[in-house]
Amino acid sequence: MKIVFLGTNGWYTTPTGNTPCILIDSSEGYIILDAGNGFHKIGDYIKQQKPIFLFISHFHLDHVEGLHTLSKFDFPQGIDVFVGAGRKRDFEILVNKPYTKRIKSIRLHELSEGNHNITFPVTVIEQFHGYRDHGFRVELEGKIIAYSGDCGISTGSYKLAEKADVLIHECSFAIDKPSAKIWGHVGPEQAAEIARDSGVGKLILTHFDPVEYPTQESRLEAKERAKKIFPATIVASDDLILTV
Repeated sequence: MKIVFLGTNGWYTTPTGNTPCILIDSSEGYIILDAGNGFHKIGDYIKQQKPIFLFISHFHLDHVEGLHTLSKFDFPQGIDVFVGAGRKRDFEILVNKPYTKRIKSIRLHELSEGNHNITFPVTVIEQFHGYRDHGFRVELEGKIIAYSGDCGISTGSYKLAEKADVLIHECSFAIDKPSAKIWGHVGPEQAAEIARDSGVGKLILTHFDPVEYPTQESRLEAKERAKKIFPATIVASDDLILTV
């Protein structure tokens, strides 16, 4: 199983990275986590006619702006899109006129909080964010991959991360500050504490605010700070491919 990071910036795209999109290539299918600007690269990696599943954590534009490139793709198997309960209307407004072209090959589903089986087990857990965010736990090839979307620390953080083989967690801010608590974001130490306290196998930091992390070097500083708390920490960069 491979995890490909197609976009690792939060907020907006810069030469350091596209906005969030992660592709997991597994035997169960292609799993895409969020559809920021990195989404336009999925065609470089989706080469087999396996099922395609797209999970959208929330509808801040940096997580969905890549949806306007859907018309670029003509996957014969189509794409199953999953959003949190009550969010179908948000998708239908955005992926439609006058914002972009309506795509016929999309099958849209809402997922309530809790456990589901959509050919593989998925758990949906609402996270704390200034605009509702849903984290996802997916079990693929016998391993649990947990994805936070945007979030601050809450009880949902620990439910999401519990004993995950891989926790992909946002690291928007370089330091813990009041606005992080209001908007629901974390810095490297907070993400590392969640991983440590939840029995996670590996922590991957992503969703870096481009103002606070303007260079790859600044991201490496975050990694070193996180590793003091949780040594098995990796910092994502665009086009990084990890084998799990």
